[in-house]
Amino acid sequence: MVNNATSVKAFWLSFLISGAAVPLGPISATAQIQDTSTPEVALEASAVPEANPDAALAAGKIEIPPLAAIAAAETNSAVDPALPDTDAAWVNRALPETNIATVDRALPQTDAAVDPALPETSAAVDPALPDTDAEWVHPALPQTDIATVDRTTTAPEITEAIRELPPQELEIANSPQSQQVAEASKVADISSETGTADDLSIQEDAAQVTSVSQLSDVRPTDWAFQALQSLVERYGCIAGYPDGTFRGNRAMTRYEFAAGLNACLDQITKQLGGSTGNLVQREDLLALQRLQEEFAAELATLRGRVDALEARTAELEANQFSTTTKLNAFAWFNLTGAFASKRVRVEATNGNAAPLDRVAGRDPVTNRPIVQRVDDDPEITFSQLVWLTLTTSFTGKDELITQLAVGNGNSPANQYTSTGLFNTFGTPFLDQTAGVNPNEVTLRELSYRFPLSNSLQVVVGPRINFYRYFDNNRFNFFVDGVSSFDSNNSPLLSATKRGAGALVLWDIGRPLKLRFGYLGESTEFLPNSVFNSASNPSQGLFGGTNTTTAELTFSPSDRANLRFLYSRSNIQQIGGLIGSPNSMPLTGVADDGFGGRLGNATANTYSFNFDWLVTRRFGLFGRYGYAETNIFPKTNRPDGTIKNQSYQLGLAFPDLFKEGALLTVSFVVPFDFTGGRRFLVSGGGNGGTQYDIEATYYLPLTDHISIVPAFYAIGNANNFDNNPTIFVGNLRTQFSF
Repeated sequence: MVNNATSVKAFWLSFLISGAAVPLGPISATAQIQDTSTPEVALEASAVPEANPDAALAAGKIEIPPLAAIAAAETNSAVDPALPDTDAAWVNRALPETNIATVDRALPQTDAAVDPALPETSAAVDPALPDTDAEWVHPALPQTDIATVDRTTTAPEITEAIRELPPQELEIANSPQSQQVAEASKVADISSETGTADDLSIQEDAAQVTSVSQLSDVRPTDWAFQALQSLVERYGCIAGYPDGTFRGNRAMTRYEFAAGLNACLDQITKQLGGSTGNLVQREDLLALQRLQEEFAAELATLRGRVDALEARTAELEANQFSTTTKLNAFAWFNLTGAFASKRVRVEATNGNAAPLDRVAGRDPVTNRPIVQRVDDDPEITFSQLVWLTLTTSFTGKDELITQLAVGNGNSPANQYTSTGLFNTFGTPFLDQTAGVNPNEVTLRELSYRFPLSNSLQVVVGPRINFYRYFDNNRFNFFVDGVSSFDSNNSPLLSATKRGAGALVLWDIGRPLKLRFGYLGESTEFLPNSVFNSASNPSQGLFGGTNTTTAELTFSPSDRANLRFLYSRSNIQQIGGLIGSPNSMPLTGVADDGFGGRLGNATANTYSFNFDWLVTRRFGLFGRYGYAETNIFPKTNRPDGTIKNQSYQLGLAFPDLFKEGALLTVSFVVPFDFTGGRRFLVSGGGNGGTQYDIEATYYLPLTDHISIVPAFYAIGNANNFDNNPTIFVGNLRTQFSF
């Protein structure tokens, strides 16, 4: 060989040791997709960016350019006939014989000569590869130029890891995430022991360089500087990382080497076909021909993967649901039972009536709330609930959320509730009807979110889900955490569970987030004839029931979150009474204290909640709330204030018995009245304090199927300290897709 052999060797040495990167991001981007959807406690669906699969495939397609056969007589290479049956050892005739080091296959790899004066990192051999096929040594080394090693070992097995993205589900994050619009749920990755695609500069935003000086971590004193300079300035097949670095000390795999080789082959093919063909030297072609043959299997594998992605993309384009909309769904089966050791006291005039038909009243003689007893335990129920969530993005940064729901659940625990306490204690959150009537499809949410800046977003809509944006908690998420109505969110929130209005979401900085919003009542499970004042012309958006809420979240670390919330509520009277289900923070029913009528009420609610992942397998969570409801009698009675509080403390055990599993144990006092109990015609009991003890275990069977057993014990039910303990059991099967 001539002196140009130095650049040829350095060229390939830089690939083997430095991990030269070539943009291949479009290959994997074509099939990438995230799976998200949106149920209750602030689950978040992500925005859907625009994608161009055809362009991505074109960018990633690999073609192996044919190289003309080069006769041995026309080159300066020779094969040593004395060598055993190993890969052909090519030798530069112009160099002295001492520049050639051959390694007999019977010798260990340590016999390969390496300059001891150089650090060990100067000659990099990937330890993950079996019996390294070829060890390349920098041409400046005195003893060896090229060392060939026995290649009797088989080529490394080609693997491909297909992973399934878990459903992120629904409403947890408050900022949109980018996602592909394809309906695929799997992403093809190249398995590697030394790195992943994210570690390499083989991505769509890899920075192509035209001069080695653009690589900030490469210095002229680096031993491979000339090799990199040749690759950059002669062939243009080197790409740095987006931050302008090359990261030459990073290990590389044979797949990465094959990708780099293919990129340089493409460049040489272009030079051969154009006016710059005279820049490609015969020695380079000889080396490339040998490398092309050596890595033929890897190159063919890459080409096959691109072809498979191309076919998959064509299938998705032909069968995709929509180019702008993503469909996610949850389906739940609920098996629920409840019992008590003896009859349970309830505040109602007709205690044996259906829970929703019970009416509160006062004894005309004593003026005390009428109390009756529930004699019989309810039967075990088996019910269903389905949520379908359509998330649409028009710009890639916005999202239109449309959620439909249908169910027929009515928890047996409701049989023991006083008037106004329906779907409170001991009721699994997902054991519900969804709409006004069982098995009736209803619009659960309709809202549109769009950004004003990178840190500021606005949400508007006729039916915004309050819990999507407020009062979240890492371990109170009903899909895999605590599971009852009283424990999922603060029992003091909110009079507008769903409402018409607008919210502002401001990510102030990494540790601080501020949420502020106004909602007029628009709840899917309440009849429009009486409730849902926002769409009623006689009351409108700013009359009837509405709330103004602000929440500040402080996250000192990724493991801990503190949330401070204030809510101002205007509560519409119904039939001259203030009471559930639209009277929160008041739980129960209130009058003027003597059976007289009330006007509309106001309330102030203060709430704090926290979650702390103490270790990877242990966490703490809890909340405290305090509220005052101001009532205004229509009689000559004086105005009054009802004061109540709620608190919760829980333990969490992530990954218990299985990765992804979660056990939560929670103690809750849902509604403890500290003042104004005389105004309560239902809910105050005899002054006792109800408490709930709950244990829920979320066990994922697959990425899409889980079972969730839960157990609840309710003491002092309905705030009667002489009521028996009520026990509720629930077994939930959860499907997500």
